[in-house]
Amino acid sequence: MNDIKNKGPKKSSILIVDDEPSIRLLFEKAMKTAGYDCKVTEDGEQALLAMSQTYFDVVITDIDMPGMSGIELSQKILETYLSDVIVMTGKVKSYHYDEMINLGASDFVEKPFSVQELILRVNRVLKERRLKKEAKDSHEELKQAYIDSIHRLVMASEFKDEDTGDHIVRIGEYSRLMAQKLGLPYKKIENIYYTAPMHDVGKIGIPDKIMLKPGKLTRKEFGIMKTHTTIGAKLLSRSKSGILKMAKEIALCHHEKYNGHGYPKQLSGEDIPISGRIVAIADTFDALTSRRPYKDPYPPEMALDIIRNERDRHFDPLITDIFMEHFDDFLHIRETIGGVEEVNLENFMLSERDKEIFQT
Repeated sequence: MNDIKNKGPKKSSILIVDDEPSIRLLFEKAMKTAGYDCKVTEDGEQALLAMSQTYFDVVITDIDMPGMSGIELSQKILETYLSDVIVMTGKVKSYHYDEMINLGASDFVEKPFSVQELILRVNRVLKERRLKKEAKDSHEELKQAYIDSIHRLVMASEFKDEDTGDHIVRIGEYSRLMAQKLGLPYKKIENIYYTAPMHDVGKIGIPDKIMLKPGKLTRKEFGIMKTHTTIGAKLLSRSKSGILKMAKEIALCHHEKYNGHGYPKQLSGEDIPISGRIVAIADTFDALTSRRPYKDPYPPEMALDIIRNERDRHFDPLITDIFMEHFDDFLHIRETIGGVEEVNLENFMLSERDKEIFQT
C-alpha cells in the first residue's frame, strides 16, 4: 500500500461508518497507513454524533446497516455538513451508481473491493475538494477586485460631496438587510448588496457648482441634478453582467416615487423595480443622517419620522414597514460604519432642499 499513500495535504480527516467490526478495523488501519486521520463508527447515529463534534473531509459509509441506513445518513450529512461522502454497497441491483451521485455522493464503491481501491477513491475525492476550493478562492479574489473597482468608480463620482467611502458601504448594507427581510432570493440579495453603492455614479457628470451648492437649487439647477440618474444608467448600460444590469436599474430608478411623482420616468408602484424601491429608502435615510454641503445631519428619529410620513407616497409601503420594524438594525449599521454625529436640536429644521423634496 506504500505506493498509493496520500499525495495531498497530510492529515485530512476520514470517518468510516460500517456495522461490521472487521471492515471498520481494516479500513481504519488502511486510512492511517495512507496518512489520514481516521475515526470509525458502527452506525448512523454515532456517525452524526461524531460529526457534530469533529470536522471530517470525507465520510465513507456502508448502505446496509441496522437502524439508519447509509442512504439516510448520506442525506443528513449532505444537508448539514460540507463533507464529501463515499457510499459502499454490495447490493448493486438495489442501489445504482447514478442514484448515489444524484443524491450528492462524491463516489460509489461496489463490494467487494480492495483497500487500495478505496484509498485511490479517497485520494481522488480529496483532490477534487482541493481543486474546487482553489477555484472558489480564485473566484472570490476576482469578485473582490471587481467590487473594489466599482467602489473606486463610485468614490470618483462622489468624493466632492460626502464621506463617500462610508456612505457606499452603508448603502450596500442597508439594501442587503431590506432585501433579506423581504425574503428575496439569495442571488438577488447579493446583487443588490454589490450594486446599491453605484446608485449615484451619474453624479460624475454634474458640475461642482451644483453638487457643492450650500443652498436651495434653482429650478434649472435641480433639472441638471436630476440628470445624474440617466447619466448613471448610460454609464452602466450595454453590459451582459447581471450585476451591472441591476446597477443600471438602480441608477435610473432610485429617485422614482411610489406615487409616480419622482424622476426621471415618473414610474409608480410596482412598475418601479424592487431594487430601486429598496435603494430609495436606503439612500434617503443615509442622506438625511449625513452632513451635506446644504445641511447638517438630521437626528435618526427625525429621519425615521420623515420616511414614515412618506409611506405610500415617496416609498413602497411594504418596504417602509420593514424599515420601521427593523429600524434599530439600520441604526446599528449607521452607528457602526461612520458613526452618528451629535446634533443640536434647538431650532433644528428641515433644509430648504428637503422641504421641497418631501412635499411632492
